[in-house]
Amino acid sequence: MRTKSSSLTRRIVELAWPVLIAQLSSMTQMLSDTVLAGRYGTEDLAAVAVASGIYISVVMLMVGILQAVAPTVAHHVGAGRRDEIGPSVQQGFWLALGLALPAVLFLRHPDWLMQLSHMSPGVESRARDYLGTIAWGLPAVLLYRTFYAFTNALGRTRVLMFISLAATAVHIPLSWVLINGHLGSAAMGGVGCAVSSACIAWLSLVAALVHVLREPAYAPYRLFSRWQPPRARAIGELLRLGLPMGFSSFVEITAFTLIALLVAGLGADVVAGHRIVGNLSALIYMLPLAIAIATLVLVGRAVGARDGRGARHAAKVGIGLATGLSTLVSIAVWLFREPILAAYTADPAVLGLAVSLVVYICLYQFFDAVQTVAAHALRGYKITFGPMLVHTFCFWGIGLAGGYGLAFHGLGALPPQGVAGFWQAAVASTVVASVLFGAYLQVVSRATAPPAG
Repeated sequence: MRTKSSSLTRRIVELAWPVLIAQLSSMTQMLSDTVLAGRYGTEDLAAVAVASGIYISVVMLMVGILQAVAPTVAHHVGAGRRDEIGPSVQQGFWLALGLALPAVLFLRHPDWLMQLSHMSPGVESRARDYLGTIAWGLPAVLLYRTFYAFTNALGRTRVLMFISLAATAVHIPLSWVLINGHLGSAAMGGVGCAVSSACIAWLSLVAALVHVLREPAYAPYRLFSRWQPPRARAIGELLRLGLPMGFSSFVEITAFTLIALLVAGLGADVVAGHRIVGNLSALIYMLPLAIAIATLVLVGRAVGARDGRGARHAAKVGIGLATGLSTLVSIAVWLFREPILAAYTADPAVLGLAVSLVVYICLYQFFDAVQTVAAHALRGYKITFGPMLVHTFCFWGIGLAGGYGLAFHGLGALPPQGVAGFWQAAVASTVVASVLFGAYLQVVSRATAPPAG
C-alpha cells in the first residue's frame, strides 16, 4: 500500500506542478494589468478593477461549465474508449461556441451593470470600452479552456504551462505598449489591457491548435478528422455535469467580489488591508487547486476503469498531499507574515490591519485544501449537483451572509467585528465545507469500492 501511495503521490505531483505554474502565470497577467493601469491613471485603474471583476465572473461561470470535458475524457481514458475521446471534445468545442455568443453579447451591452455601479462618467466610459474590447477574445478563451480540460485529462499538463508562460511573456510588454502609446501606437490607457488580453487569447488558441496538429500523441484521438455536428445528447450530458460546476465557480468568485464591495464602506485602509490578504490567500489557494485538478483526473480514470478502490485511494492521497503542503505553507506564512505583507505595502496602518487578518487565512488553509480536493474528486465520479449545493450554502450562506452579520451586526454578545467578521465567516465556511465534502466523498467512494478481502 505504501508503494502504491508513493506512486500515486508522484503521479499527482507530475500532473499538478505544471498546472500550478500555469495558474500562477495567469495571475501574473492580471496583476500586471492592475500595476500598469494604475501607473497610467487613477480612472483607468478603477475602470480596469471594475470591468475585470465583471469579466472574470462571466469567464469563471463559462469555463466552469466547460470543465465537464475533463471528467468525461478521464472516464473514456480509464475505460479504454479511445475512439470516444475525440467526439466528446468536439462537442465541448461546440458548447464553447454556444456559450460564447450570450457571453459576448452580455459584455458588449453591460448597461444595467453600469447603472448599478454608480461610477463617475469617466470611469464608466473606460469600463464599457474595456468590456466591449475584451469580449472579442472570449470565444478564443472558451475554446482554449476546452482544450485545457481535454489536455489535463490526458495528463499532458506541461504544454499548458508552456503556453501560459509564453502568453504572459507577450501580454505584459504588449499591455505596456498599448496602455502608454509606445512604439508609435496610440495611448489607450486601461483599454490597452483588454486589447492585449484579447490578442493573447487568440494566440494561445492558435498555439494549442498547432501543438495538437504537430504532436503525434494526439493523433489517435482524431480531434479534427471526422468532425461531428452538434449532438443534443452529448452536449446535454456536458451541461448536466458542467452547469453545477460553473455555478459553483460563479458562487465562489461572486462571494469574494461582493465581500470586497461591502468592505469598501469601511475605509481606504481597511479596503487595502483586506485586498492584500485576499491576494495572498488566492496565491496560496493555487497549490491545493492544482493538486485537486490532478486528483480529478486520476479519480476519473479509475472510475472509468471500474476501479472503485483505486479511485478511493487516489482521492485519499490527493487530500493528504494537499492538506500536508497547505499546512506547511500556512506555518511559513505565519512565521514570516510581516516581511511577506511588507512586500505589498509600506503604510503602517494598512500593514497592521493585514497582519491582524493573516491569521485567518493560516487557519483555514487546511480545511480549504480538504474541501477543494474532495469537491474535485467528486467531479471525477461525475457528481456535481450535490457539491454545487454545498458550495452555495457555504460560500453564500455562511461566508457572505454570515460574514455580513458578523462584520456589521455581531453575533449575540459579540460586537460587530468589522472586516475581520468576513474572514471569521470564511474560516467557518471552509470548516463546514470540508466536513460536508469529506463525508460526501466517503459515502460515494465506499459505495463504488468493493470491500477488501
